[in-house]
Amino acid sequence: MDTFGNIYRLTDWGDTHGDALEGLIEGCPAGLLVDMDFVNVELNRRAPSGDTFSTKRLETDRVEFLSGIVDGVTTGEPIRFRIPNEDVKISEANRYVLKPSHASYTYMRKYGVTDNEQCGRASARQTVCRVVAGAIAKLWLQDRGVRITSRTLSIAEAAREGDSVGALVEGRISGLPAGLGEPVYDKFSARLAYAMLSINAAKGFEYGLGFKAAEMSGSEYHDLQNPDFSFRTNHDGGIQGGITNGEEVYFRVAFKPIPSVRYDRETIDFDGKPTNMRGSDRNDLCVVPRVLPVVEAMAAMVVMDFWLMQNIEL
Repeated sequence: MDTFGNIYRLTDWGDTHGDALEGLIEGCPAGLLVDMDFVNVELNRRAPSGDTFSTKRLETDRVEFLSGIVDGVTTGEPIRFRIPNEDVKISEANRYVLKPSHASYTYMRKYGVTDNEQCGRASARQTVCRVVAGAIAKLWLQDRGVRITSRTLSIAEAAREGDSVGALVEGRISGLPAGLGEPVYDKFSARLAYAMLSINAAKGFEYGLGFKAAEMSGSEYHDLQNPDFSFRTNHDGGIQGGITNGEEVYFRVAFKPIPSVRYDRETIDFDGKPTNMRGSDRNDLCVVPRVLPVVEAMAAMVVMDFWLMQNIEL
């Protein structure tokens, strides 16, 4: 069971090998009309796409809301939901091996697990719960003029058939008011980074000009303002001093290649004995495009949480 957020808060449990994943959303105000078609569209974006990079695991990912929504409208009570797992298969061939660059080893050291079936919380299947909570947050934010989008900037080239590849994703948040975020430890930028780096396979985060800023002078970088306080540029990515300034927030997230590749790789088992492992077509080869709604969902939860913390209605 894991939790994200302060006021708008998601707690979820379950894993890729169980009967279902379930979650509880707290802090959603009463009176929000939940467009189920929109929620399902978001879930479909995350579901297996059938393309070259996608898993062949078949999951319809239809969410069942168990509380907190009556006649399609939020009641203000916690929203509990459930998403069944419909196509569960355990690979006996890879069950007892340490997957390279995966959570197998660290879960063994932290929790004492002895096979990969016990590492189900490390699966990207968990992100389906994030998409549900993010969809509701997006609906709430849309009523306030906030729009959240994402796109794939690049995908690495695979040198071998069946190899996995990394990807770079861009996210954008428009329509934000100035004033979201705290000045020191709970900066908007820090919270956004925390949210993005909690996504499976995320390895890097930057916002605004990001690492390019390290190569610039102050005179090149400054976001100068006009007498009406409008900005001439947006190098800061809509965040200054950890607080939104009303400009568009834009950021990038780097994702590593998914650990499972579809050919033999040497590794060791949970006893330390040398062996081989081979991923199957039930493993994605790249996080995109399925990660895009997850990136948007996490951004939406961050924005809604800060908005509610400041209790603003603009």
